[in-house]
Amino acid sequence: MIDHLAGFLAPWVITVAVVILHLVLPARYVTGYAREADTGAPLTYRINGILVFCASIVVWLALGYHDLVPYDWLWGQRWNSTLGACVLGLIATVYALSRGVRRHSPALADFWLGRLENPRFFGNRVDAKMILYLVGAVILELNLLSFAMHHITHYANSPSLGVGLYVLLFSWFIVDYLFFEQVHLYTYDLFAERIGFKLVWGCLVFYPYFYIIGLWAVADLPNPHSQTWLLSLAVLVFFCGWLLARGANMQKHSFKVRPGKKFLGLIEPKTVTDGNRSLLCSGFWGISRHINYLGEVLMAVGLTLALGYPWLFLPWLYPLYYIIFLVTRERDDDKRCAGKYGALWDEYRKVVPWRIIPRVY
Repeated sequence: MIDHLAGFLAPWVITVAVVILHLVLPARYVTGYAREADTGAPLTYRINGILVFCASIVVWLALGYHDLVPYDWLWGQRWNSTLGACVLGLIATVYALSRGVRRHSPALADFWLGRLENPRFFGNRVDAKMILYLVGAVILELNLLSFAMHHITHYANSPSLGVGLYVLLFSWFIVDYLFFEQVHLYTYDLFAERIGFKLVWGCLVFYPYFYIIGLWAVADLPNPHSQTWLLSLAVLVFFCGWLLARGANMQKHSFKVRPGKKFLGLIEPKTVTDGNRSLLCSGFWGISRHINYLGEVLMAVGLTLALGYPWLFLPWLYPLYYIIFLVTRERDDDKRCAGKYGALWDEYRKVVPWRIIPRVY
């Protein structure tokens, strides 16, 4: 019973620990794209996600090394931990809702989308959106390592090479996000989303627990002895996707902070403009309007293939989710941009006609 309660409280404890680490570890102060509602001034953020991430892994390793918490404990408590994260996400959502002014009718829309745009705590040292993503990333990595340790312990004589590859690729995905944390201040989540159930529950539950649905499915399965070609294909697909997603986000960030500079010293920042506002339409952003979304899907496919069980359905829920989510988000973003830019957006659509997949969609 005590172990079940500890598992339930695990995401709560990790969340508190991440907030404390974020507050006490050194940080850079950077300016983002989102702005103050009252003054219109750009928001300033404390950035130290990669330090918090590394410190969290060190703590996990130390606890396991001293036999205080087994390395695979989170696997054994995965259902209790998921339930605890769900309750935490619900409480956090209700709290955020209580602090905001009603925006939608019916109220259920407020619950889902949120009311507060950029809430901050501890004297503006903690940004709600940034800490939610950071907590989700840390719990995701700890789950990833714990689930993999369960597999390695259970099949000590013949662990799956695919599970190891999956951990490496997914860890790359997480570390990459945190290493380029400043770049993501210019993405849709940070400047357009509000703090509602969608974002809170997504960061605290869906991100750290569903994203590794593939490992939920295969951690208890024996080594499939995957062929080299399958694992090589997984790596190729993953890094093709990473190049598209990371390249597109970096080019957008470069354009936002240095509009006239060539990206990587090679790609000229061509735009469509109305004289006051400009939309980037060269390089990655000339291929399709959201080539980064294609990259995200390809990374998810690469991760699924890496597990070595391409015939299992459950691991494919991860890339399937990305397809549904990103196609829907692209439609929402298109409507938002049409309202914001008007005729300029119509011109941009003509220059870059493809939504996500060049010459297909």
